[in-house]
Amino acid sequence: MNNNGTNKNQINVPEARQSMYNMKHEVANELGITLNNGYNGQLSSRDAGSIGGQMVKKMIEAQERAMAQNQR
Repeated sequence: MNNNGTNKNQINVPEARQSMYNMKHEVANELGITLNNGYNGQLSSRDAGSIGGQMVKKMIEAQERAMAQNQR
């Protein structure tokens, strides 16, 4: 939680919730990490960080591609 008592990991665009869920499972599968539907408290911090890091990398790459397309 952040200083105002809200969860900083919430999805700001509700329409993106399913896409983020799908991406998380896709990345976990690529990394050979098993995710359950729902709670995944059994994950090590290292595995959770790997999934999150790869998700960010993919999102940055997608944004860079979109920006490059807009410059043409």
